[in-house]
Amino acid sequence: MNPQAKLIFVISLLLGTTITISSNHWIMAWTGLEINTLAVLPLISKSHHPRAIEAATKYFLVQATASALVLFSSMTNAWYTGQWDITQLTLPAACLLMTAAISMKLGLVPFHFWFPEVLQGSSLTTGLLLSTAMKLPPMALLLMTSQSLNPALLTTLAILSAAVGGWMGLNQTQTRKIMAFSSISHLGWMAIITAYSPKLTLLNFYLYTVITAAVFLTLNSMKALKLSTLMTSWTKTPTLSAILLLALLSLAGLPPLTGFLPKWLIIQELTKQDMIPAAITISLLSLLGLFFYLRLAYCATITLPPHTTNHMKQWHHTKPVNVSIAILATLSTMLLPISPMILTTI
Repeated sequence: MNPQAKLIFVISLLLGTTITISSNHWIMAWTGLEINTLAVLPLISKSHHPRAIEAATKYFLVQATASALVLFSSMTNAWYTGQWDITQLTLPAACLLMTAAISMKLGLVPFHFWFPEVLQGSSLTTGLLLSTAMKLPPMALLLMTSQSLNPALLTTLAILSAAVGGWMGLNQTQTRKIMAFSSISHLGWMAIITAYSPKLTLLNFYLYTVITAAVFLTLNSMKALKLSTLMTSWTKTPTLSAILLLALLSLAGLPPLTGFLPKWLIIQELTKQDMIPAAITISLLSLLGLFFYLRLAYCATITLPPHTTNHMKQWHHTKPVNVSIAILATLSTMLLPISPMILTTI
């Protein structure tokens, strides 16, 4: 892709995200979401492969539907209450429509079907963008409207997302699809606590972004699009394989690593809110995610397949680890000891 064109698209992404996050008026928030959607479409379809074109088309249709629902919900609310302010969403029907629209934008169950397909059709770097930066504007809207939305509905969507993300990730062999289902289950953790502690949702999103960026950039550096490629990568890039192992275990939420912090705090908050059944359910469902992260980590670090894999053999050469991967890997594994300091800042 032409560097100037890429620069324009990236600036548009930043502009759209900034407009949505900083707006108080529904029309401005909608404008930001539209700019974002239009800017990311060329980045998805840049390879001109049929899968990429299909992914871009699916992304456009879903995001256009979600944007129309945002507009419809906010107009209905304005019609009844005379308020265009984002925080003044009071009409129950408008709140229900807005929950559906934001769920569709984020990829929460039952509006998740587009996300794995779009990620599978994109490159790993575009996949990283879709999993992290593109989730920020709808997440900001979710946080701003969190007091108006129905907590029982959000909890139901969250538990369904954790269940579907875990179950459907189990039998995948493509790394991008595994990361898509991982994203869906993490969104469940964020959605369940939104109505009770929006700051915790934001903290969870930030840490999820850091760890997911580390995983995506490591996979991109290894050029690992499927598990069979990952299985032979430890002989060529042992350092990256070790980083991937730690980042995946952190994403699973194992205790000494950063990923444990948001899960721990969310379970603690749910217990304070007398939602012990929900806390137990979502904790057990996270074990499904742990299984496929362990499978990825096992493929990346321990085994060579006993048979010859059906992909081209690559030259054995060790590349230096990218600085951004090193920084992100450090953040995604070592932030737990300074959690008291993190908690004072949110």
